[in-house]
Amino acid sequence: MVAPLPNPIARVALDTPLDSLFDYLAPEATADDIGRRVEVPFGHRRQVGVLLELVDRSDLPAAALKPLGPIDRTTPPLPEEVLHLARFAAGYYHHPLGSVLAGLLPPALRRAESSRRTPPPTAWRLTEEGQSALAQLPARATAKRALAERLTQGPLAHADASDRERPLLRDWLAKGWVVVLAPEDGPADLPSVPGPALNAQQQAVLDAFRAGPAGFAPWLLHGVTGSGKTEIYLNLVADALTQGRQALVLVPEIHLTPQLTERFARRFPGRRLIGLHSGLNDGERRAAWLDALAGRADIVLGTRLAVFTPLPRLGLIVVDEEHDGAYKQMEGMRYSARDVAVWRGRQRDVPVLLGSATPSLESWRNAKAGRYRLLSLTRRANAQARLPRVDLVDSRTDRPKLGLSQRLVEALTERLERAEQSLVFINRRGYAPTLLCNGCGHVFPCPRCSAHLILHRHSGGYRLLCHHCGLTARPPDACPQCGGLDLRAAGQGTQRVEETLVERFPEARILRIDRDTAGRKGAFAAMREQVEARQVDILVGTQIVAKGHDFPHLTLVGVIGADQALISPDFRATERLFAQLMQVAGRAGRAERPGEVLIQTGYPGHPLYQALARHDYPGFADATLKERRGADAPPFVSQALLRVDAGSEEAALGFLLAAREAGTSLDPGVLLFDPVPALLARVANRHRYQLLLQCPARARLRAFLSAWMTRLAALPARGLRWSLDVDPVDY
Repeated sequence: MVAPLPNPIARVALDTPLDSLFDYLAPEATADDIGRRVEVPFGHRRQVGVLLELVDRSDLPAAALKPLGPIDRTTPPLPEEVLHLARFAAGYYHHPLGSVLAGLLPPALRRAESSRRTPPPTAWRLTEEGQSALAQLPARATAKRALAERLTQGPLAHADASDRERPLLRDWLAKGWVVVLAPEDGPADLPSVPGPALNAQQQAVLDAFRAGPAGFAPWLLHGVTGSGKTEIYLNLVADALTQGRQALVLVPEIHLTPQLTERFARRFPGRRLIGLHSGLNDGERRAAWLDALAGRADIVLGTRLAVFTPLPRLGLIVVDEEHDGAYKQMEGMRYSARDVAVWRGRQRDVPVLLGSATPSLESWRNAKAGRYRLLSLTRRANAQARLPRVDLVDSRTDRPKLGLSQRLVEALTERLERAEQSLVFINRRGYAPTLLCNGCGHVFPCPRCSAHLILHRHSGGYRLLCHHCGLTARPPDACPQCGGLDLRAAGQGTQRVEETLVERFPEARILRIDRDTAGRKGAFAAMREQVEARQVDILVGTQIVAKGHDFPHLTLVGVIGADQALISPDFRATERLFAQLMQVAGRAGRAERPGEVLIQTGYPGHPLYQALARHDYPGFADATLKERRGADAPPFVSQALLRVDAGSEEAALGFLLAAREAGTSLDPGVLLFDPVPALLARVANRHRYQLLLQCPARARLRAFLSAWMTRLAALPARGLRWSLDVDPVDY
């Protein structure tokens, strides 16, 4: 225990827009309290912050200092390496440190009363009495038998138990069939369950990684879909656990966590595996986060928010599907979890493995330049599986009817006859992109946004819905422009494709998976089980099903409406489209039966589609990088984007013009473009403008932004909101 200062003053980070620490009188605080949560008076309310410093004087007069509130000594303090990570993120992304630290904590620990709540059980363990009793369960008790099977594999973390399983666990606890593990009782270490034999390529990749540097090294694993990248992850995690270290595994989507969690739990039955993602309730996230902080968790598997998880024994970081845009946070601090993961690996001197079938161009360039170590898997792990054949269906000659070309209809019919599964991919939810008047061509805009209203089908009929502000309206009986009655749905969404397939194939079992059907907790997992149990013949889905899922009986993928991305003003659109199509194509033919991919397009000669047909990611990436270099675009330059939204165009544009003027004299090496409207210029009656900054040198841009932010803070900004996005991916 460190002795307190004579008259210590605590400097506390609070979740406020002000990028500063706040001073409080803290006569009982010691240096051991650095990193702890504290409750403080702030204005007319009380707020939770993190104690970062103890000093013996303040710039404020003593009479103005308020006393520090309770210090949470029941929760371990944030370790120095996490505080250092938060300071780095706050500095790099130019976001207030107090806000960064608040986002790092689970929601339950951001509230003042949370320290007085009893945390949920850490984990459940089966007793000998429970083993005997549960072995006698009747065959019809499927839910109980499934839970019993999970418990026989080792202790079940509370955060990994479903809402349906927890009442059963409480009942079994009362009967003595399970016991609750105390926080200090870690489950006994059990050896990892051996995995399948690796093929020659997988073994070579594993050997190369193991022969690499013992400390920090960034690796890029480029493996085609189905090449067994997850098996590489599992082997490397096993290595880390054997050394007594923890592993952090990041995935881009919450829908990927249950499937990976099951695989990791089967491989490491005696290890504490926790999930961290937004699908957990506050109590579950708190319990999981505290397990990680205390070093009780061996493996943390989560989405982008998990990158800041405190891990005292961290030995390995894995970022799966590293190219995915979901790793970029688009609100608050706009950080990239992939980039933070690499920086954290350097900070902790541990290896970082980035994996993808379609790496981001930033990572690919780093690998080509030698900054990352490149590993490759060029064939599928299953020796009997081959990459699917990709055919381009020319929609100019085989014109689709209600979205489906004749070639695709015939292919679907063949799969139904062979009892194989198919996926029809269209990355547009709803019934149709818009409602159209056949008389005058009028489409129905959202009155609050620069976007069309999307037609959705509901049980009570149809609704027009804005996907940006949430506005809903009933479709009118007549066109408001010309009074015509001939209104029709224009284009296809997942609902309309599903309807068309039901009409064409009435005998088929058809399942639609999109945000509307998979949004409820547990819904996607149930749907995935249906597909794996072969209770589905044709799957209709959006990007939710495009990556990471292994459906061995799926042999056909049909792609609808891909051409729209080719005409996007966003220079990253083709990179995203290629990755998306290669990922969804990879769902086909992952077992013994050959796969086929049919892409309906009006541009079959486009280089993107030609590279896709060859499964040639390196060729596509190298050609696209050449274009980017010629256009002075990322990753050959560094960028930042100042975003503003206001009640009027004049206010938004005026702020950006003043911001540009404030920055023109700071550094002539940083290019400030003219302010322009955002691609979606109005959302919920707020006008959105943006100002792009660009510089060839990242360090020079960072120095500029630090000086510029001080000037921006002094500009009048009443009635508007502004934010800085460093390394933007969405324009």
